[in-house]
Amino acid sequence: MIRGLVSNDCFDDAVDFYSLMRSEGFLPNNFTFPFVLKACARLLDLQLGVKIHTLVVKAGFHYDVFVKTSLVCLYAKCGFLEDAHKVFDDIPKKNVVSWTTIISAYIGVGKSREAIDMFRRLLETNLVPDSFTVVRVLSACTQLGDINCGEWIHKWIMEMGMVRNIFVATSLVDVYAKCGNMEKARGVFDGMPEKDIVTWGAMIQAYALNGLPREAMDLLFQMQRENVKPECYSVVGVLSACTRLGALELGEWASGLVDRNEFLCSLIVGTALIDLYAKYGNMAWAWEVFKGMKEKDRVVWNAIISGLAMNGYVKISFGLFGQVEKKGIKPDGNTFIGLLCGCTHAGLVDEDRQYFNSMDRVFSLTLIVEHYGCMVDLLSRAGLLDEAHQMIRNMPMEANAIVWGALLGACRMHRDTQLAELVLKQLIELEPWNSRNHVLLSNIYSTNLKWDEAAMIRLSMNEKGIQKLQRCSWIKVHGIVHEFFVGDKYHPLLEKINAKLDELTKKMKVAGYIPTTDYVLFDIEEEENEHFLGCHGEKLALALGLISTPHKGSEKP
Repeated sequence: MIRGLVSNDCFDDAVDFYSLMRSEGFLPNNFTFPFVLKACARLLDLQLGVKIHTLVVKAGFHYDVFVKTSLVCLYAKCGFLEDAHKVFDDIPKKNVVSWTTIISAYIGVGKSREAIDMFRRLLETNLVPDSFTVVRVLSACTQLGDINCGEWIHKWIMEMGMVRNIFVATSLVDVYAKCGNMEKARGVFDGMPEKDIVTWGAMIQAYALNGLPREAMDLLFQMQRENVKPECYSVVGVLSACTRLGALELGEWASGLVDRNEFLCSLIVGTALIDLYAKYGNMAWAWEVFKGMKEKDRVVWNAIISGLAMNGYVKISFGLFGQVEKKGIKPDGNTFIGLLCGCTHAGLVDEDRQYFNSMDRVFSLTLIVEHYGCMVDLLSRAGLLDEAHQMIRNMPMEANAIVWGALLGACRMHRDTQLAELVLKQLIELEPWNSRNHVLLSNIYSTNLKWDEAAMIRLSMNEKGIQKLQRCSWIKVHGIVHEFFVGDKYHPLLEKINAKLDELTKKMKVAGYIPTTDYVLFDIEEEENEHFLGCHGEKLALALGLISTPHKGSEKP
């Protein structure tokens, strides 16, 4: 009876039935103890668990491997890892389940390195781990982002012939994807003799999270060709890919692959759809999804607050933040990132300061680099460059390239070349491989007639093999995504595109527009600078949109 109750997650009833059993004078045995201890572990009832441990010893079952393993699980679940390890060490003849339990215990408290060490110890015995053990230790590699450890376990899996196991192979895909090695992740995926919807979803999500939206979409189409119906996690990956591509119609189509009631009941799909509409600027549809969701957790509220704030509906996002507090949902750091970014784009310095200061003082939240980055960005945009620079210097952690980049953008906007020079030196130290920082610093030296310094930067780039990366702009017209680079000369409609640009340029000059060429290319003449501004990838993409959809207006690049 106790076993049946525990198997059906009726843990309170199982404990009550155990108490009834004891009150009627029956003694539990080695079959009873594991189940009642599992109920205690799930209920985090350490007090009863300790009493049962005492009875285990008195009844002479303290050498039983199944009983002792259940005790390991109890202490680990209740947060007493040291006691769990003592019980584990006392097991005279450990089995695979015992080892898996202690490995899982370490993973549960974030001690992934220790979990991997325990797996190494397991391999030193004559026991062979099962697929569940391997999946658990691979999750530890994922948490650590340790691709070397993942490769070592992958090699062992190949030797043991376990790579055909769908759960093990899916976990390997996840390890490589989370470590950023999509080539190996795809290699494992393609080598799987069979794949379930979880495997497909993991691979699609991996592509989306690693900034490869096209590959995510291609995999979805392959999934459909093989008559595999996508589930929620696959659709979330596709929605993320569509968000990156700016492909709203494709995202709407993908959301239709899941029943409407299903995605309105799914927190992750609903959140992804809100994010897609918000990133595309369609807050009316994002709001409809939000209103229709059956359940709303903090992540959903964060998505709609951030979406509204980033699309200019800052005051409404402030009102929703008030509702979050009234509903008893505690805001987290992501909630405030949305609010702070909204304040930044709306130029609300006082409100931004208020939210920033309340994080620690009112909500006891730890500020991270992203929060400081939002504040630096706002102060910079507002022209308070000295205050922004001082905030960076006073940060409790090292500022990253994004924070310094926000200050750099303001330096260029407000033409503070002296501070920009200092900022760029910091950026080059943080990102020595980023050609943009070197080029901008050389631009500033050239603008200030520091020709020798500018030449040294260019010489250094050549010596280190740093090349300026070409950036591109996208626009989707009639379902086809077009890419443009600066000065692109290969598009089949280039003649019409240039004609449209010339037409727009003439109209802009008549209206009094004078192009700014200060920071384009430092080693060409002013007329060429102006020419390259006119041939910027974004302008080429916009011109294509205008000539392709003259009556409807172009889609957002």
